[in-house]
Amino acid sequence: MTTQFTFNTTRSIRFGSGVLAELPALTLPLAGPRVIVVTDPGMMGTGIVDRAVDFLRQGGIEVTLFSDVEADPPESVVQSAVVAAQMAGVGGVIGLGGGSSLDVAKLVALLAPGSEALSDIYGVGKARGPRLPLVLIPTTSGTGSEVTPISIVTTGAAEKMGVVSPHLIPDLALLDPDLTLGLPPHVTAATGIDAMVHAIEAYASASPNNNPLSRALACEALRLMGRSLLRAVRDGRDAEARADMLLGSMLAGQAFANSPVAAVHALAYPLGGHFHIPHGLSNALVLPHVLRFNAVVAHTPYADLAPLVFPDLLSLDGQRRAAAFIDGLAQLSADCGLPQRLRDMGILSDILPRLARDAMNQTRLLVNNPRPLEEPDALAIYSAAY
Repeated sequence: MTTQFTFNTTRSIRFGSGVLAELPALTLPLAGPRVIVVTDPGMMGTGIVDRAVDFLRQGGIEVTLFSDVEADPPESVVQSAVVAAQMAGVGGVIGLGGGSSLDVAKLVALLAPGSEALSDIYGVGKARGPRLPLVLIPTTSGTGSEVTPISIVTTGAAEKMGVVSPHLIPDLALLDPDLTLGLPPHVTAATGIDAMVHAIEAYASASPNNNPLSRALACEALRLMGRSLLRAVRDGRDAEARADMLLGSMLAGQAFANSPVAAVHALAYPLGGHFHIPHGLSNALVLPHVLRFNAVVAHTPYADLAPLVFPDLLSLDGQRRAAAFIDGLAQLSADCGLPQRLRDMGILSDILPRLARDAMNQTRLLVNNPRPLEEPDALAIYSAAY
């Protein structure tokens, strides 16, 4: 029987090749004639930011550009972007880029009105709003941040914390697959595996809000990405594969925004915090090992999902299908050219206990894992991944 659940997502989604040109017409009614565009230095070299800013200015919109977002953005970057928005007196925020830029843009929209402080809103449901109008434009197919109520910030030297609130869900997500054409293979691979993890963990989540909509979206996301990830990695100009990946990433984002992720992400965050390993790659490094741990007592979700990614596994059943699915994901990661072991990233074994301790701080994620996971389990998983 379907129990009560809540499902929230971005109010308006515009998807299609070339829709970046529609940005001013879509933005002006929401945000008015003055906006800040939040992005990163890498994006500045692609020409995409210049195109977006030109479209906005030609549409009569005054643009302030903040391009100092870092990977795993620290609090200082968020605060600098907020100050830039306040000084410019903007009426709205546009995030353009990968997950870090979109996450910072969310917080700028929330904090620029000046009614709350970043230090007060970490955790679930602590942000009160209101926020400025918010438009998000992803240029990678990974985080799904354009449809999620989550923003991740690096606090202190290594720890990551999240702000989780419906106020962070943007007013508009603009998804143009053309912006992802030519994305480097390693970025395509890492962000693609990240999006697949979102779908897998959402489908298997122990959250009481795991719901039929999230599960259906997770399934369609995996069907799209399963058929297209390797194609996109091997040919960065494959427009059909790029469209599949961008749409699949968004659907996976909608799924986990409502049926939250779990231990894969909890164990990935310390890798990013300590070693600045990109988030998608951190997920890929621990993914098969976490799923093998879970499958001992909760194999059914993985058996359900297996044929969507690997149709030839339909002939198997139960534990055998789940095990083959997990092995297949590990092989897919390798086929995409991603490193497979922690040692490949220059990580020394003596830090594994520290990583396990830090992972235990991710309580908002661990509660969603289909199998309870304690610190010795985390250490065993890191050791298996080593």
